[in-house]
Amino acid sequence: MWIMKKFSFIIIITALLSDSVNAQQPIGLVSKFGLAAGFTPTFMMPNIEPLNNILPGLGIDNLPSSGILGFGGGGYAYILVVDNMRIGGVGFGGSVTENAVIGSNENEVIYSTGAGALTIEYTLPFIKKIAVSIGTMIGKGYREIEIYQNSTGFSWDGILNEFDNSTSNISRRLENDFFTVSPTINIDYPLNRFIAFRFGAGYIISFSDKWTAANGKEITGMPEGLSDNNFFIQTGIFIGFFVL
Repeated sequence: MWIMKKFSFIIIITALLSDSVNAQQPIGLVSKFGLAAGFTPTFMMPNIEPLNNILPGLGIDNLPSSGILGFGGGGYAYILVVDNMRIGGVGFGGSVTENAVIGSNENEVIYSTGAGALTIEYTLPFIKKIAVSIGTMIGKGYREIEIYQNSTGFSWDGILNEFDNSTSNISRRLENDFFTVSPTINIDYPLNRFIAFRFGAGYIISFSDKWTAANGKEITGMPEGLSDNNFFIQTGIFIGFFVL
């Protein structure tokens, strides 16, 4: 949430700046799309094959390796002091899960991933009617694996007693937080002056392969490949003001 608040602040400032410059010069290719915010379903393609390789040992079916559908939002505004450049922000995330009942235990695995970032893009000025923009996302991303084994219901006293007695209730959260600079390309097609549709793609480059447990302790021996870079495809509908 704090990431999106920062991005909203950036968008408002740049919008005010754009209005100031517009008062001094006519709108042309520089600002054929003004400013907008919207909903951005995102299809992410992380490498979860190393995780699927160990799931049969837990009696759980493989997680879908074709990709993860996530949801989020974003926005942008043109900064008219730099021709054809716009800045904004985006955030998205999603998860997949599988579970199985093994005897008296219910085992479950959840894999989650996403990112939140500042966006800087350059819109190609020689393409009219639509905006084709190349740029980058600069921000943070995350990957998370949750593993659960539950055999009984929960009570307050029962949870406290688990620290003194053996238990078959197990939960683990493994986290990989990373910095990313991700190249992107986006196509925004305006339906009218107030609504536009987006189709784009990007490549998440992660700069940390460190995984930690829920208490921040580093995990050694994590399978190779779980921290690989990955592609994503983004769609969306944006509402704002678009100069055609």
